Amino acid sequence: MTVTELLSYDAALAAYDPVMGLEVHVELGTKTKMFCGCSTELGADANSQTCPTCLGLPGSLPVVNAIGVESAVKIGLALNCEIAEWCRFARKNYFYPDMPKNFQTSQYDEPIAFNGYLDVQLEDGEIFRVEIERAHMEEDTGKSTHIGGATGRIHGASHSLLDYNRAGIPLIEIVTKPIEGAGERAPEVAKAYVAELRELIRALGVSEARMDKGQMRCDVNLSLRPHGTTVFGTRSETKNVNSLRSVERAARFEIQRHAAVLQSGGTIVQETRHFHEDDGSTTSGRIKDNAEDYRYFPEPDLVPVAPSRAWVEELRAGLPELPRVRRNRLREEWGVSEHDMQSILNAGAVDLIVATTDAGAPADQARKWWMGELARSANEAGVSLDELAITPAQVARVSALVASGDLNDKLARQVIEGVLAGEGDPDEVVEKRGLKVVSDEGALGTAVDEAIASNAAIADKIRGGKVAAVGALVGAVMKATRGQADAARVKELILERLGVSEG
Repeated sequence: MTVTELLSYDAALAAYDPVMGLEVHVELGTKTKMFCGCSTELGADANSQTCPTCLGLPGSLPVVNAIGVESAVKIGLALNCEIAEWCRFARKNYFYPDMPKNFQTSQYDEPIAFNGYLDVQLEDGEIFRVEIERAHMEEDTGKSTHIGGATGRIHGASHSLLDYNRAGIPLIEIVTKPIEGAGERAPEVAKAYVAELRELIRALGVSEARMDKGQMRCDVNLSLRPHGTTVFGTRSETKNVNSLRSVERAARFEIQRHAAVLQSGGTIVQETRHFHEDDGSTTSGRIKDNAEDYRYFPEPDLVPVAPSRAWVEELRAGLPELPRVRRNRLREEWGVSEHDMQSILNAGAVDLIVATTDAGAPADQARKWWMGELARSANEAGVSLDELAITPAQVARVSALVASGDLNDKLARQVIEGVLAGEGDPDEVVEKRGLKVVSDEGALGTAVDEAIASNAAIADKIRGGKVAAVGALVGAVMKATRGQADAARVKELILERLGVSEG
């Protein structure tokens, strides 16, 4: 099925209801792996962070990472889940070259957290509840690098290189219940859910949840059923989608692909699929196994996990303010509308604005710069706001220079431009470019006198009562001072010179 054979999105939704299931894997930010003491630090030489346990060598025995368990409980609590009083690990058996044991230590029918929910806010402010089936502990696989071929995938490669540094890194897999009722907004719901989950994980401090670094990955399960029916269709599973935009695109593509297959009389194959960033399409991976094909059985080398109720309640009491609660509080503190707050959220500016206010800037000024000049710069560069080469502290300093009268808005924009260009901190840019506001009354007076003399006709109009014409003279002075004069003070001086009262 190629992109050109897709059914239109409107036609697909006119005939079918989408049902989604989202599986999100989160790499925990622990210092050591889930079942051994090997480091989890990124960037080490291939296979330098391994030991007999994470390589699955005979006679090696695993030990559970206590911080991994604690992180799992925190995530479960934040997702409104029930926390198991007793649970255990299981072996998930399959052959992957990047899992040296030939099984993954995971949890199957006894997860540590289950039966929860997460409320997510869509772009128009609507709240959609996504129900959580389970959140369970497991370990990550290693990394395969396929050499040769045009796609970087195993098909067509001449050989593969295996790095087991990642094998055994703690993972939490969060699985939703079937997401029904989203209709045409299903892709938007998928994106909003993963975005909210990412913010929650970061707020808990258990992972940086960087999708671009593989610390958070989403598998998008999707099926269609004809309107008026209740039986789920056959699902596909698009694996390891690693950006919010891609989650939305993958769901949308699969809706259109499934609909085209069904409308043509074809049958959906239960399979995994690969997502392609370049055109937003998916292609077939492998036939998807059912749970029984993995031959789960209890892990004999690990004791069960039994979190005490007192400990669980202690962790619950220590949870930080969760993202939606925090956003609502900030919205009230900042005095912005829900629409404006949603725009700030969509721009990824909430934390940047908070950090800028923490550095001393008024909230309205922090919002102004991040949602205005800096948002424009990020858009032009094709990057996110937090990727810009400017810090909240530097933005706060620009705001302070404006407040003190050393800069006006026009000059401040030039300062920001210099900081983004790597010319130094705001004060260094001001010094190098000579951007301070001209505040010397003598110099301003001279510029005002010259503007009046050069524009006698306009000056006469102002003397005659047409005070609005003063803007032309202000503009002349600003031009003469390269925009470095205080426009309000310039206006006052002009009216004083002409003996005219603004009122």
